[in-house]
Amino acid sequence: MKKEIDVSKHELVPKHEIVSEEEKEELIKKYGSLKNFPRIYSSDPQVKLLNAKPGDLIKIIRRNEVTGESVYYRVVVEGGK
Repeated sequence: MKKEIDVSKHELVPKHEIVSEEEKEELIKKYGSLKNFPRIYSSDPQVKLLNAKPGDLIKIIRRNEVTGESVYYRVVVEGGK
């Protein structure tokens, strides 16, 4: 039996959250299209933990020694292992 590991608890894994529909629409207006966002696969462990679906926009908050934190966005796409 394969043991599941909760990778979200690891100190090096940045915080991931699904963007609200309202915020998603604002970001689409700002950047033009979901196609303009980098992708993250639906098979990614963090995406699975969030129960995110293709088309969802994920906000990733990374700790940064210089700025304190940096925010990145990824659109969920089907695929991966």
